[in-house]
Amino acid sequence: QVQLVESGGGLVQPGGSLRLSCAASGSIFSIYAMGWYRQAPGKQRELVAAITSGGVTNYAYSVKGRFTISRDNAKNTVHLQMNSLKPEDTAVYYCNADRVVVAGTVGAFGYWGQGTQVTVSS
Repeated sequence: QVQLVESGGGLVQPGGSLRLSCAASGSIFSIYAMGWYRQAPGKQRELVAAITSGGVTNYAYSVKGRFTISRDNAKNTVHLQMNSLKPEDTAVYYCNADRVVVAGTVGAFGYWGQGTQVTVSS
């Protein structure tokens, strides 16, 4: 019904930049929040940044001032601009859509993308 497709991961040197994108497709009526989580080997998945349909943002302390999340409600897309990347930013990044309402259905549900690898290394 609803699919999230991520793009933009890769290998970058410390201090470099990457831009992640995620597009949600399907018969979507509304999405409350979209965001990015990450999971490094041996660690729990953690919130990186999220943005509501009204534009309210939330960032992990470790990325504040370096990452910027943006969203296009009409296109159901979310982007994460990552600057001044550090080796500790290395992880699989997952796109999340929270409280998605599918047209013609009842209820709201969350969805995840398949993940995209970000590696920060010299």
